[in-house]
Amino acid sequence: MKAFTKTEQENISPSEALTLLKEGNARFLENQAIDRDLLSQVKDTQGGQYPFACVLGCIDSRVPSELVFDQGIGDIFNVRIAGNFVNKDILGSMEFACQVAGSKLIVVLGHTACGAIKGACDHVELGNLTHLLKNFDSVLESVAYEGDRSSQNKDFVDLVTEKNVHDTIADIKKDSPVLSALYEAGNIDIVGAIYYVGSGTVKFL
Repeated sequence: MKAFTKTEQENISPSEALTLLKEGNARFLENQAIDRDLLSQVKDTQGGQYPFACVLGCIDSRVPSELVFDQGIGDIFNVRIAGNFVNKDILGSMEFACQVAGSKLIVVLGHTACGAIKGACDHVELGNLTHLLKNFDSVLESVAYEGDRSSQNKDFVDLVTEKNVHDTIADIKKDSPVLSALYEAGNIDIVGAIYYVGSGTVKFL
């Protein structure tokens, strides 16, 4: 299978891009990945890239976006940072992906058992990680929960994980006029999802 082309990218709609990712995850779950010649795709993309989607995910080694969505080289942009949140650098990267390079979809992909979320729940302090985990303070404060609010409570961690995805989407629209304009015009969609590390399933929110 060849890499995504400029014509294919131009003609795909945001909803069709989302369908491609959903179908890819279904193939992943069935262990029926498309047979790709990756070296041929390297050659296909040497003159340019035309990814149809941009996935903002966590650095977690169990959540490689190209694999869980069964995509090849040149098909999706893959932005990764612990806890899948946004800052100016990440927003700039996604602005490039959509405004400059033509991607039609942004997926904010959280995942279960996220180490960054667990660390934030426990207020871990460790070098530069201390600064990174402060990005989740507002998410933690906004989750109303009366029970155990530590990483030992899976239900609480799951609530924070999903709230973080929703808040990140809101931050993208609020803090990036470029992406917000593309979204309002219907040129891109911005959606959230959760990857389940125990099953490989992606649940779109």
